Amino acid sequence: MTSAGLSDTRVDGPVPARAGIGLKPQHYRDILDSVPDLGFFEVHAENYMGAGGPPHRWLEAIRARYPLSLHGVAMSIGAARPLDDDHLARFRDLVRRYEPGLVSEHLAWSTHDTGFINDLLPLPYTAETLARVCEHVDALQAAIGRRVLIENPSTYVRFAESEMAEVDFLAQMVRRTGCGLLLDVNNVAVSAANHDFDAGSYLEAFPLAAVGQIHLAGHAVTVDGDGGPLLIDAHGSPVTGDVWALYADVVRRCGPLPTLIEWDNDVPSWPVLLGEAAQADAVLRQSAPAAVEVRHAAAG
Repeated sequence: MTSAGLSDTRVDGPVPARAGIGLKPQHYRDILDSVPDLGFFEVHAENYMGAGGPPHRWLEAIRARYPLSLHGVAMSIGAARPLDDDHLARFRDLVRRYEPGLVSEHLAWSTHDTGFINDLLPLPYTAETLARVCEHVDALQAAIGRRVLIENPSTYVRFAESEMAEVDFLAQMVRRTGCGLLLDVNNVAVSAANHDFDAGSYLEAFPLAAVGQIHLAGHAVTVDGDGGPLLIDAHGSPVTGDVWALYADVVRRCGPLPTLIEWDNDVPSWPVLLGEAAQADAVLRQSAPAAVEVRHAAAG
């Protein structure tokens, strides 16, 4: 038995095509006391890179009852320098220790020379950047011995030197490395508003066949220097109606997929998160028949 009173036997198999919730310390006891009907939990890898202690004891107890998704936030896939060997080793050790059903990272950079920036910064979409990102994705997948999902970013600036659209960059990365994609629907809504493009058209061009997981989150609305609307991927509020609508359309076209409710700031009470997850599960159930019809129509 673990210190939290649950069996050490783990749930095996892939992460189901259901809703999951990002695991937060303030909810450890709620989860273990109630064992809610959820598809999975997701953790940020960097929060569990210590060798032991209470975080691992809680995570081991929860992993005994639920599939796990491991989400990296500091690998700096897009950095101009090689991946950090120590960070990569700690990430690999976590994968081995917890055997998550899904492993993911961001299309972003956080390091420069010897410095680390606690942010997920955007990339220019050029052939040079693509080659570097693919090299790093290959290195990450080789280190952990499995496929990684790479998340589309939320962006607030565009680079004049970009040579291709974001969806084309992602599609080429998938073809070159064999990685999958994590589709963050809120990131699409945020970037679309900030750069004045149509989120629906973006998703129509997105390589949905490579998507292995979906993220949903809330965003903050503010204004830019010109007084126009500026959306921030804040992860501190409920999923908005426009994001729910985009999500339903994605699931209708590609079928049910593991879907995470992200809420990292101003984390609410446990029942609030359960309500968000229940809404995602409802969309998955309702959209599944339509997804079958879409696939049949495409095959015809």
